[in-house]
Order: sequence, then structure tokens, then C-alpha cells
Amino acid sequence: MLFFASPIGLGHATRDVAIAERLGQDVTFVSGEGATKLLEKKGYRVLDLYRPEKFVVEDGQLQQSFRWLMGYYSYYKKCKEIAAGVLAEHDGLVVSDEDFASIAMAEEKKRKRVLITDILETHFTKGAASLIEKKMNGAMKDMIRKCDRVIIPDSDDDRDNITYVGPIVRDVGADRDVLRKKFGLVRKTIVVSVGGTDIGRYLIERTLAAYRKTKDRLDADLVIVPGPSLQLPESPDYRNLGFVENLHELIYAADLVVSLAGRSTMDESIAYGTPGIFIPIKGHFEQEEGAKRLGYSAGDIDRLETLMEEKLGRRNGKADTSGAKKAAEIIASLT
Repeated sequence: MLFFASPIGLGHATRDVAIAERLGQDVTFVSGEGATKLLEKKGYRVLDLYRPEKFVVEDGQLQQSFRWLMGYYSYYKKCKEIAAGVLAEHDGLVVSDEDFASIAMAEEKKRKRVLITDILETHFTKGAASLIEKKMNGAMKDMIRKCDRVIIPDSDDDRDNITYVGPIVRDVGADRDVLRKKFGLVRKTIVVSVGGTDIGRYLIERTLAAYRKTKDRLDADLVIVPGPSLQLPESPDYRNLGFVENLHELIYAADLVVSLAGRSTMDESIAYGTPGIFIPIKGHFEQEEGAKRLGYSAGDIDRLETLMEEKLGRRNGKADTSGAKKAAEIIASLT
């Protein structure tokens, strides 16, 4: 089975691991950058082939969205060539987590294909530029309509070839007390995570500034997980864990998570009952919509001190975590 995982961030790869662990089949991943590192650490065979167009973010706001969209289209065309070469050498079902290039080529070669996606259309641009994005959305919707199955990690009524399975998260390997000992967490702990790119540096800096002002009242430790792309200076104010492949277990063990509004981190926080503060990149429609559902907006970065005091340690009950199992069953039924 070929599994194409979008390398934009780490969220796609983390949920794909959750699915692959339940498939019990030989899986070859195609991805790139930080996602490749995570998949390899989990023991999977990975073709490290994709180099995505990077977002330009300044002080938490997406810049030059139309330019990025055009860059993404160029990247998509390159990925189609890459995907065509991979498909020529590998048989079987094609599964894609928001890698539409592989879906396009699988359609052309009349291969069975399953798409995993959070979105059915994009909204990055406004004004005249949105006309071009609208045309691109039309092509994307046509690809979605022609897939053998589309899996959405959310809750809604199924329709046509689209199945909603709920959040797709990884299983934790032990109970919370065991995990806290494993990570060396003694006091209440705030975990800051910004995913697989360098665009979250501003959130780390703002969270650290807020923590320094409130740490006496919080009486909690700060642990930062900057991922594979960011280098941080050493400081007595925090522990720097760098890049970890089991972030979901750290989230479960923590008393609060502060993160960009990436879908997988939000889902893991909800699934494990850990309170979270999720700050979206301003102008990134997907993050803004996801954060809004949980009551957050980009402007909440100016309220971090208050929010950390409000949310720290206020755990919730665990949520349904059967999405990965349902997704794996759908995929297995098509092999």
C-alpha cells in the first residue's frame, strides 16, 4: 500500500501513523522534511521526496497568501511528476492525506484511491485573486468526487463517497502517571508545541514572555517542543525537548498545552482531556476556523497570561478516539 502524507507540518503524518498502526499491512509512505523524520522514527519505510512551499509568517500573520498559493500550485505540479514515478514502481491501493498530486495521478492511472482530508475547499485569498483560487477549488472538488472514498476526521452525516470518522489520534502507550514519570514531570507542566515548521517561533517567544511574568503564580514548569526545524537557546526557564515522535503522550501527560491551531494537536488535546490554548496563524483560514470552534482567535495571543492561569490543570474527560480504527477499516476494505 502506498500512503502519501502531506509534509506541510507534522499533523498529517501523526494521524497517518495512527491509521497505519491499525492496518496490519505493508505500508510505504511518501512524504518529506519533518514528516519523514517522524515516520522513520516510527519504523516505517519512507520515500523522502517532497519539498513543500513554505508559508511566510510575520508576528503570527500569514503574508503574501496569493504568492504562496501560486507557489503551492507549482509545488503541486512537481509532486505530480514525483507521484507518477512512484506509482509506476508500486502497485496497490493509493491512500493520500491531503496530497492531491498523488490523487490526480492515481485517477489518471485508474488506481483505487482514498483521500483523508480536513477541508473540501480553501479560502486563502480575497478579491480578484480569489477567482483563481475558486478555479483551483473546482478542480479539487472534482478529484474528491471521483475518489473511491473520502475520510474526514470530524463528526457529521456521511454523504456520497464521504465518510466522517471523528478525530484521528494515536493511542497513548501507558496511563498518565506512568507517562509523567517517563517524561520527568514533577510539578504541573505547560507544554508548548509548534509543529514541524519554523513558523511558530513567535508563539514560543510570546508564551515564554507570558510564562516569565506569571510563573510564580502558575507554580508550573514549562516544556517546549520546537520540532525538527527550530533551534532554541538554552534557558533555566524551560526544558527544550527538541523533536519528539511521541508528542501525543507528552500532551496527555501535561496539564496544559499551548499550540498553533493545527488540527491534530487540537484533536489530541481534546481526546486525552488535556486543556489547550490554540492560537491560529492570522489569515490561515483552516487554523482560524479550527481555533474558532474551540473559542480561540489570533488575538488571544495577547491574553496568554490570563488564559494560562485560567486553563492550567483544568482537565476534561477523555473523548472518543475510534476515528483511526474506523479509517483503517475503510482503507482495508478497499485493498
